[in-house]
Amino acid sequence: MPNLSELTEAVKNGNRVDAVRVTKEALEQRMPPGEILQALVDGMDDVGKRFKCNEIFVPEVLIAARAMKQSMEILEPVLAAAGLAPEHKVVIGTVKGDLHDIGKNLVAMMLKGANFEVIDLGTDVSAEKFVKTAKESGARLVGLSALLTTTMPAMRVTVEALRTAGLTSVMVMVGGAPVTKEYADEIGAHGYAPDAASAVELARGLVAA
Repeated sequence: MPNLSELTEAVKNGNRVDAVRVTKEALEQRMPPGEILQALVDGMDDVGKRFKCNEIFVPEVLIAARAMKQSMEILEPVLAAAGLAPEHKVVIGTVKGDLHDIGKNLVAMMLKGANFEVIDLGTDVSAEKFVKTAKESGARLVGLSALLTTTMPAMRVTVEALRTAGLTSVMVMVGGAPVTKEYADEIGAHGYAPDAASAVELARGLVAA
């Protein structure tokens, strides 16, 4: 039987070849797809912890996420057939007027690695688009990113638009270089994350609350 700890290590080390090989072997041996998924998630969790402690940096995280993505492309149809789709959805995007996406992309990858279904709206996203997508998808979380002080007010506008639309059960998390916890509290966001690994912890905490 394939050793799923090898799959976890492959993700941690960003080894796409081994990650794909072990995933295929595990499926051929009819190992439970949920267990295979957990091995992938464990790998990305370790990556997130090391990134948060500055033991690894963005390039290593991106390589690990790429390894996980390739394994997930093989695993996802089996998970879907077994009724094991991600339990929670999150809508994410960079707010109106802001075209920066590196941080947002990293958070999206880490959330996917934590088995969230991520609906990535990209950059320069209007409050109306966040509201429309949250309504249509039934997402419980909305993640807002801003990399400029001049675009931070768009976060407040989006939070207010979600409330006005009656989406009071949708939780908002915010982040980005100029954003602070104090600002998150001021605009009524449910949480603030200073980095991608913290965003995963925050997302898990919010959906569990």
